[in-house]
Amino acid sequence: MKSRRFLLGLALVAVLAAAQTQAQAAVAPPIQAFAQAPVEVRVPAPPRPTVASDGVTHLAYELHVSNFYKDTGALILRRVSVYADDDARPLASFVDAQVNDLLAHPADVARGGVPVEGGGRVVLFLWLDLPAGARPPKVLRHQLEFRPPAGPEQLVDGVRTPVDAAPPIVIGPPLGAGRWLAHEGPGNHLSHHWGSPVAANGRVTIPQRYAIDFFGLDGAGHAVRAALDKLTESTNADWAGYGAPVLAVADGVVRDARDGQPDNRPMTSPPAPAELTARSLMGNFVVLEIAPKAFVSYAHLQPGSLTVKTGDRVKRGAVIGLLGQSGAANAPHLHFQVTDAPTFEESEGLPFVIERFDYLGRERVSDALDQTTKVSPAPPSARRDQTPLDGDVLEFR
Repeated sequence: MKSRRFLLGLALVAVLAAAQTQAQAAVAPPIQAFAQAPVEVRVPAPPRPTVASDGVTHLAYELHVSNFYKDTGALILRRVSVYADDDARPLASFVDAQVNDLLAHPADVARGGVPVEGGGRVVLFLWLDLPAGARPPKVLRHQLEFRPPAGPEQLVDGVRTPVDAAPPIVIGPPLGAGRWLAHEGPGNHLSHHWGSPVAANGRVTIPQRYAIDFFGLDGAGHAVRAALDKLTESTNADWAGYGAPVLAVADGVVRDARDGQPDNRPMTSPPAPAELTARSLMGNFVVLEIAPKAFVSYAHLQPGSLTVKTGDRVKRGAVIGLLGQSGAANAPHLHFQVTDAPTFEESEGLPFVIERFDYLGRERVSDALDQTTKVSPAPPSARRDQTPLDGDVLEFR
């Protein structure tokens, strides 16, 4: 995978659509109608139920599907059905083109399933909605149907993963008062965050599964004062969020930090990272341990702005630095994530909920960049213990 997938910068992406319909299809055909497929299917990181800003409880996880034998030829993955515990009807079912939509890089045109080459692997990104009022399942089980090069269709049945019963991590606001756009945020597997697995030291993990790029917005809902055709001429000071105070989201201990890296010029490509680590990607950063196996990372901070160093104890709400544009970033913003390890590599992204914020609707990043676009925020709606989703506009007080 090319390193540019990990540039923590501005990307214009489409919101997950067809795959999120989660059509409630009929029960899958009887198992005896299929031959067994020579396929390995596994879930590297069990999902943890989390309530998002849409009021729905979601499960986010990945299926790694490997066509084990090279001489099998391409198997076409035509259906993925997910069942909660021992339910007979699927919680969600994805068929043909909907399976294609579960990829981080879907085919440009809808197609009848996803080819898994002999000896190859595909990664499917699942974002499931739990029924309103339903208790989260204890186990998810999966059926996958394949069309082989010749012969009857094949099946993988019974692939199970436990659902992590631990509650999501509750945090305070990561930024000071103001209006913020949650860009490339949770729920969007097409983003450079969730859609970017990291292979390092024999493991494949997704540190940015729930990561958010927070862009500051002015009162008109715009991120930058410059005209759309002159963004490359803008300065960091033209961006609404630049220099905003970055806050400790909980009491904790600084486990890693770096200062002194220069800010980039807005809307220019930063140098390609030499490796996929915090020091090659994050510029000036702080990693804060807020609980056992819970680490908060703040990236792209302004040079000279850090108020903490490794080993310091900080209190929730303390200013730890200022929003900048250092590292692998091409516009001023705060990259924010929670993981189970202090390093970027070999860590899994963890879900979190923000204790309190105001929700002002949704906004496209293209509108935030265009001064000629009229943005009409929704009336503020107070939210408690929810996860912001990709495209949400929030206000912290």
